[in-house]
Amino acid sequence: MMETKSPPKGWKLSFFTIWLGQALSLLGSSLVQFALIWYLTTETGSAVVLTTATLVAMLPQILIGPIAGSIVDRSNRRRLMIAADSGIALATLVLAALFALGLTQIWHIYLVLMFRSLGSAFHGPALIASTSLMVPKEQLSRIQGLNQTLQGALSLFSPPLGALLIILLPMQGILAIDISTAMLAVGTLLFVAIPEPQRKALAEGEVKPSLWQDLRVGYHYVTSWRGLMFILVMSTLINFLLTPASALSPLLILNHFGGGAPELGLFEALFGGGVVVGGILLGVWGGFKRRILTAMLGLIGLGLPMAVIGVVPSDGFALALSAGFVAGIMQPIVNGSLGATLQATVDPAMQGRVFTLLFSFATAMTPLGLLLAGPLADSLGVQSWYVVGGLICALMGAIGLFLPSVMTLEAGRPEPA
Repeated sequence: MMETKSPPKGWKLSFFTIWLGQALSLLGSSLVQFALIWYLTTETGSAVVLTTATLVAMLPQILIGPIAGSIVDRSNRRRLMIAADSGIALATLVLAALFALGLTQIWHIYLVLMFRSLGSAFHGPALIASTSLMVPKEQLSRIQGLNQTLQGALSLFSPPLGALLIILLPMQGILAIDISTAMLAVGTLLFVAIPEPQRKALAEGEVKPSLWQDLRVGYHYVTSWRGLMFILVMSTLINFLLTPASALSPLLILNHFGGGAPELGLFEALFGGGVVVGGILLGVWGGFKRRILTAMLGLIGLGLPMAVIGVVPSDGFALALSAGFVAGIMQPIVNGSLGATLQATVDPAMQGRVFTLLFSFATAMTPLGLLLAGPLADSLGVQSWYVVGGLICALMGAIGLFLPSVMTLEAGRPEPA
């Protein structure tokens, strides 16, 4: 692994200046996402339109992700984040103008969602890779806990805030909020230095590798590291199994527990509250000294309550609520600890490629999982998906505990034979 400079003593001011800007930008993006989905719902009432919107917002990050990772690793990450944030703001500005002029078409929204996703495909890995150079390794788990808390809080508060703004403001007004927060994020990036990884210097006469060659190097870096390959396969399988569970929760509440919208809202609110609690817990505690141990135990703790939700009888809604809350707590502990492990161990010059490969593979399974979950849930019952997904999730965590290549992940990548 290449030597990298330690973060400066005053790292907190620099990092949290950028973090605050990005947090505000995420809030703006969450409000826009809610508002646009609600607009499509009220204007069309079409499930096809909504699923298409989800797909166009997902595909760029799946298809462009690995290439974006290579660009992140060979570019100035600060400039790349500024360009990505500015591009997202510009696309949103165009849509706001169309709304103000009364010229908006459904395909305009699709196009803007696609451009926003494209910008995120570059911005996300650039920020993740920069964090590992700005934050001391021993603090990475706590920062991940803070990030997970933010995500949980956004999932709790963005929908009601977005609903209120829809009543108070025209659509272009809500879009203007997102543009403003994006510009604030760009402003913080303009005035804060972000360290760059030490990249291999070219010898005299040596030609810089092509983008394709960089991508192949990143792919080989992941596939030749057994512990990292297990994480990739595990993340892909868990995303395939557990993401559909969220989509099926309305049917679980309606058909199995005989509840309605209030019960569904309570179920989702408790899960979201659990995410906030878990993020705070990880932020304060930081996890075990071995981050990977925290992640694997958390994975077991996430899978078992999901399986419990699937086996609870129809009159055990209170137990399902409790299990959902516990699963919510475990989610940021798994994601945060795993993210911190990779940030601390993967070569900073490779992190753009590694994180985008992991994300692309895992996210690519979401559409397939959703396609299979519907028919299987209709034939076997929604609970079956929770049971199978939860048990496999717990099993993956248990297997990871007994694999030396996984448990020694934090020792770094083994030297090639």
